Amino acid sequence: MIKVGFIDYYLDEWHANNYVHMLRDYSNGEVEAVYAWAEIDSPEDGLTTDAWCEKYGLTRMMTQEELIEKSDVLLVLAPRDPKKHEELANLALRSGKRCYVDKTFAPDHFAAKRMLDLAEQSGTPCWSSSALRFAEEYQAADKTNIKGVNTWGPNGFEDYAIHQLEPIFMMMQAPATEVMHLTNDEVYTGVLRFADGRTATLSGYAKGSPFMMNVATDDGNKVIDVQSDYFGGFIRELVRFFRTAEVKIPHEETIAIMDARGAGVEAVKTPGVWVNVR
Repeated sequence: MIKVGFIDYYLDEWHANNYVHMLRDYSNGEVEAVYAWAEIDSPEDGLTTDAWCEKYGLTRMMTQEELIEKSDVLLVLAPRDPKKHEELANLALRSGKRCYVDKTFAPDHFAAKRMLDLAEQSGTPCWSSSALRFAEEYQAADKTNIKGVNTWGPNGFEDYAIHQLEPIFMMMQAPATEVMHLTNDEVYTGVLRFADGRTATLSGYAKGSPFMMNVATDDGNKVIDVQSDYFGGFIRELVRFFRTAEVKIPHEETIAIMDARGAGVEAVKTPGVWVNVR
């Protein structure tokens, strides 16, 4: 059995609560969440760290050092707190043990670069991704001769844009150079300009939306409606990584996506103005 250690800001959150059984189920019991450490108890009237570990059957570790020593592989969570990831992942990325850092990987270029450089220098296999990357529809899509894409999905930019940015970069296969943000009370639209002159847009709807994409190619347009079990696809990839240590997403692509997201966060402050991507 591959023993997983959870490192989280606080544990009673959707990802931690569901990763426990999903890792077990999708690996047929080969990959099991065994240890957990959290910086604080839930600030949202959730379970304390001790109560969470008792409910989900994990052993609480009092230090990250002890958790890292006893675990075979590491999972840094805090999916709603990317600004905490560099701090939370610091020891894990030095450990040499397989480490997944939950979405959104980092708040900006500099944090992402420092984290991935640390992992490479320490020989730590490491990656991060939105689960949407592993939707069957996106995996199977023809990524040649794309002229531009438009995506849409639910909720606000800061927490949920990663679920549209990952598929956009998969399709466009180029670095972005500029980002613009437009918004009203119910909808935001982000516009990305790429180094080769192509553009992409992403829209988030406050009251909910399916994840969809319109792809423009030489042969016409195609709408991709995500209906597959993309989170299951992500967990299968996570299990594969914990088994093999093979990282399929280049670190350069992760940094490019964090660059665009960081520029997007800045663009939110100045609607209608182009912001350069580092």
